[in-house]
Amino acid sequence: MPHAELLIGLACAFGLFMAWGVGANDVANAMSTSVGSKAVTIRQAILIAAVFEFAGAWLAGGEVTATIRSGMVDAERFAATPELLVYGMLASLLASGLWLLIASHNGWPVSTTHSIVGAIVGFAAIGVGVDSVHWEKIGTIVLSWVISPVLAGVLSYILFVSVQRLIIGTEHPLQMAIRYVPGYIFLTGFIVALVTMLKGLKHVGLQVSGPQAVGLAFLVGVVIAVIGAVRIRRLHLDPYADRRFHYANVERVFGVLMLITACAMAFAHGSNDVANAVGPLSAVVSVVSSGAVTGKAPVPSWILLIGAIGIVVGLLTFGQKVIATVGTRITELTPSRGFAATLAAATTVVLASATGLPISTTHTLVGAVLGVGIARGIASLDMKVIRNIFMSWLVTLPVGAAFSIVAFYAIKAAFS
Repeated sequence: MPHAELLIGLACAFGLFMAWGVGANDVANAMSTSVGSKAVTIRQAILIAAVFEFAGAWLAGGEVTATIRSGMVDAERFAATPELLVYGMLASLLASGLWLLIASHNGWPVSTTHSIVGAIVGFAAIGVGVDSVHWEKIGTIVLSWVISPVLAGVLSYILFVSVQRLIIGTEHPLQMAIRYVPGYIFLTGFIVALVTMLKGLKHVGLQVSGPQAVGLAFLVGVVIAVIGAVRIRRLHLDPYADRRFHYANVERVFGVLMLITACAMAFAHGSNDVANAVGPLSAVVSVVSSGAVTGKAPVPSWILLIGAIGIVVGLLTFGQKVIATVGTRITELTPSRGFAATLAAATTVVLASATGLPISTTHTLVGAVLGVGIARGIASLDMKVIRNIFMSWLVTLPVGAAFSIVAFYAIKAAFS
């Protein structure tokens, strides 16, 4: 293909730019509950997310990447003109990156999944033809944007009610917290480890069977639970703190759990949302390298690496703004409330990553926080903030499509 090296270079640059936007904006969804509940500081959140976002993108990012790359448009429509697919994917990356730059600069928490899906649909429908879009696949993705917050909300509701009944609502909540929190830590470690072993390790050349994965995940959960229990036992609990707030020491115990769930959420986010950046990049590299539009092909590890690096750089540069915005405005969070929301969201996201469904982390986490809020009572939610977040979701998809259409025609004109 003409200009092959230039096109791949642009794809890498635009993919890195888009991944930077994912890190700058969407990582807030991964870390906001931890920061908002004051379980971790902004600096600690950035460090945790840098490590576990990278690990999630590298180990478990391939399944969703395949969907973003080849599952949304009809490859046969581009068989005679593969360069149009290349121009379109370049346009989608550039358009999404620009919108995320604008949103992150202003501290707006928007959905990066909305942005890239809107961009791909925009260039394909207007630039090529409405029938070039796999509308049934788009319908499944859109449906997941409804299902994921509902599922996360139900899970967080159940988790928080269990916390209320097993710990907070008992006569001796501190003793109950010390007894049961290691169990919650085990559950967190087991779920994330299981999904990683079943779906993630094959991207780094390792294969494990189902029973092996369950056994290893169980072992990982036990190890993490033991570490958490030791950490809890070493806490210097202040009996006078409970005079100011009856559950102050209980929340300190849950603070240890929040460190674990923060890592899980960062891993889950990296595994799902790296696809928003490297899916189109993978498509460009595949078409330019082969000179033809091919079906599903393995996602090269170096492409996942570009996405992982971009996410971490975006987090380190602009991430603090959006983390601070999201972490304190939806509802008042404590470590016990933040735990329920974060674990529910992480579980939903890693399951979606395992099935290849690119859900919106924004939707998922907001749904989880709403579930906790409903368990506490509707009055505990700031409905104005929630309404504004919903509006940002509605705006992102058409803005992504509009930017992508303009970029598509500009790139097409430049290379024609």
